[in-house]
Amino acid sequence: MAFDFKKEYKEFYMPKNTPEIVTVPMANYIAVRGQGDPNVEGGAYQAAIGVLYAVTYTLKMSYKTEHRIEGFYEYVVPPLEGFWWQEGIRGVDYSDKAGFRWISIIRLPDFVTEADFRWAVETAAKKKKLNCSAAEFLTVDEGLCVQIMHIGPYDDEPATVAIMDRYLQQNGYENDLSDTRLHHEIYLSDARKVEPAKRKTVIRHPIRKVLQSDCAVSP
Repeated sequence: MAFDFKKEYKEFYMPKNTPEIVTVPMANYIAVRGQGDPNVEGGAYQAAIGVLYAVTYTLKMSYKTEHRIEGFYEYVVPPLEGFWWQEGIRGVDYSDKAGFRWISIIRLPDFVTEADFRWAVETAAKKKKLNCSAAEFLTVDEGLCVQIMHIGPYDDEPATVAIMDRYLQQNGYENDLSDTRLHHEIYLSDARKVEPAKRKTVIRHPIRKVLQSDCAVSP
């Protein structure tokens, strides 16, 4: 049976619809960076997704080629994910989609090396006649985070984020969003096939424990 990241790592891919704190281990991803409204037909975001899946499936099907990856095992392609931010804003302003900056990612199995990744980029570009040069091998160490399962349209995410924020305040944590620790979404539903009201999206924010000194009140 093919390895399925969602089943093997349920704590990171299938959270409840109530907030929970997790420590996310370091992992490698295929990544494409860009900016702009992800809903623009034929825009930069959609082009990035095309590159991600071209390289992803080249790696997945590598066992049918002459390229041999040491330690390879068959696996289910992990879900699409994304890091999102906007210049000068702490968090995400959903009303300003044109101002989005994003890193779209798909997780890589641990056996995929940077050399294997470069082979896949070159092979996908030739086979698909697609410019895959924007793809990069990205290592992310998210660390301490809060996450929740959001069910519904993407534009309704602020209400779910507010639930996470209240949970943090009540439990002695706070968001630790920065230039390197970003708003993270994992898309468990195919937006082309699932109606907005039923879409499942994992929302994850980096956090830190509030120290007593941070809570001190000046006399």
